[in-house]
Amino acid sequence: MTALGKLIRTTAFKLSLGFVVMFAVGAALLLGRVGFTVRSLLDEQSSQTIDAELTGLSEQYRRGGVRTLVDAVERRAGRPGASLYLVTTAAGERIAGNVGQLPAGVLDTPGAVETVYRHVDEQSATHVALARVFLLPGGFRLLVGRDLSDRENLGRVLARTLVTSLLWLTALGAAGGLFVARRVLRRVDAMTGTAQTIMAGDLARRLPLAGSNDELDRLALNLNAMLDRIGELMRGLEEVSANIAHDLRTPLTRLRNGAEQALRAASAAPADYRAALEKVLEESDALIRIFNALLLIARAEAGGEQRGMADFDAALVARDVAEIYEPLAEEQGMSLLVDAAGAQWVRGSRELVGQALANIIDNAIKYGKASPDAAPGETGVRVTARRAGDRVEIEVCDHGPGVAPADRERVLERFVRLEGSRSSAGSGLGLSLAAAVARLHHGAIRLEDNAPGLRVVLALPRGNATPAVSPENSTPEALPPPEIRLIEKAE
Repeated sequence: MTALGKLIRTTAFKLSLGFVVMFAVGAALLLGRVGFTVRSLLDEQSSQTIDAELTGLSEQYRRGGVRTLVDAVERRAGRPGASLYLVTTAAGERIAGNVGQLPAGVLDTPGAVETVYRHVDEQSATHVALARVFLLPGGFRLLVGRDLSDRENLGRVLARTLVTSLLWLTALGAAGGLFVARRVLRRVDAMTGTAQTIMAGDLARRLPLAGSNDELDRLALNLNAMLDRIGELMRGLEEVSANIAHDLRTPLTRLRNGAEQALRAASAAPADYRAALEKVLEESDALIRIFNALLLIARAEAGGEQRGMADFDAALVARDVAEIYEPLAEEQGMSLLVDAAGAQWVRGSRELVGQALANIIDNAIKYGKASPDAAPGETGVRVTARRAGDRVEIEVCDHGPGVAPADRERVLERFVRLEGSRSSAGSGLGLSLAAAVARLHHGAIRLEDNAPGLRVVLALPRGNATPAVSPENSTPEALPPPEIRLIEKAE
């Protein structure tokens, strides 16, 4: 395809051509309306002039009859101008006037008539006139009219102006359309080239921006954001693959070695076999929890839980999850306090939010234990649910060693475990699931300094509706506690 053919096929050129057509039609309608208005104005002025001429000739006729009328017509016909006069006999023979020839039947038509005529001193040229014919006593006829050559000339001028304007408009529109199409095509070609480079494997490339913030720039920005997100998912997939190969190799090896050792011990007692099988089951359950966590994260990041979203009380979920973890906190010698009075409605998946909150509280209990010399009020975990603008924030605060600012973004990734928690059981997926749940709900998760300790904030958008409330206990009806599947996360 030639370069000109590509330009003509562009949407910008077609839009420009469409605008040219619309402007041309508008110009034609405008000039047509102007021409019609001017024509009507000239016709009205001609009629008024004819009426004035007739008034004067009528006065001459009343004073002296036909002879005086003929003398007046002769005098007026000799003056230069557009006025027309004609007096004829009953047989149609001209007596006086400057009209040489009329079409047959015109003198027999009373009132105003538009007709062609020939001047008395012309042989072939014809003109257009507006005239009135009156029948006088004795069969004489009087015609008074106005030549309409000015009106016809004006019509021709308007027609030429219209044609010339359309030609110029078409030329300018085509030139402008080609100019705009060339600019747009240049940018589209640049975007197409970049897209082909990206498809060829250079995922770091991004679509160019012109800096004009027009629709193409906005499209490029959205596509670049999409490419950034795809790049993050690809990097996450690579990291997950590497982490699975690294972190799951050890439990799988232990699982195989335990089973192999039990098989090799031919003289082992039934209790030894039972212990080996229990260890195999324990390792299998840990692997199942890891895969369940990966599945939940994948479903949350893919938006697979959007259909099950509804309004629910986040404060009630916080109280229910905290109640589940109170025995674990007591075993660790810690207190678990909840400050979640009143309803805090959010829209989302109650089960996923409960799961995310369970992982955060479990982390706080495992790794947020305060030092022995801490103050009495700084030894437990506090869960708070409150409204913050257009969001509901659920905070989980501990008084442990916390997380360094440089590691707070990294611990939200899959299978990331900090050095201080390597000796504890865990898979490194709990906070990853919480971050995925926050993104699914168009919210955010923040890790902040609790001075001392760590504050984890799960911010979710507020709901638009309030479900039915039971009058007895002022809590939502038919809302069982969320199903919690513990997913360990070692910081």
